[in-house]
Amino acid sequence: MRRASVERMTTETQIRGALVIEGRGRYQIRTGIRFLDHMLELFARHGSFDLRLEAHGDLDVDQHHTVEDVGIVLGQLFDRALGDRRGINRAGYFVMPMDETLAVVAVDLSGRPAVVYSDKIRARTVGDLQTELVPDFFHGFATHAGANVHVKIVYGRSSHHQLEAIFKAFARAMRYACSKDRRLRDLLPSTKGLL
Repeated sequence: MRRASVERMTTETQIRGALVIEGRGRYQIRTGIRFLDHMLELFARHGSFDLRLEAHGDLDVDQHHTVEDVGIVLGQLFDRALGDRRGINRAGYFVMPMDETLAVVAVDLSGRPAVVYSDKIRARTVGDLQTELVPDFFHGFATHAGANVHVKIVYGRSSHHQLEAIFKAFARAMRYACSKDRRLRDLLPSTKGLL
């Protein structure tokens, strides 16, 4: 089984995380931001990843450090659990309907970080989460996972549904990208010979 654990301790956040890629969608998540917890719970369940994550951040200052650093830790968990990435599909995408909303997320575990993020969220907060910080979460993830992440809301009315569709699509895209292809076996998914 591919698994990893990470501790990130800074003056702004203290985060401990553990991941099992071949999991059963079990989770134990506490970040201090309940809506972020909910999105990560969706991610674990829809990706069939086992995820434990506990974050203590300077929420009295702002949510930014916590949201971004949680993305960083999630990226580090995947980077470590994937190892040299031999035999994986490497890229994955998913189109996720959520009632009136449609989200598309594509990922490439290429070793090269990049993020393109486009939503239609008008609300400043959803639940207790500052929505402007969601791209920062994905930047933290992509940088530390070595991944391209493209997120687009095609259409949607509800800000809640948009975020939920994004995280569900992200989970399912990652599930496929991380999956092993028996035909690739010990091959790196690249003609360059390295990622």
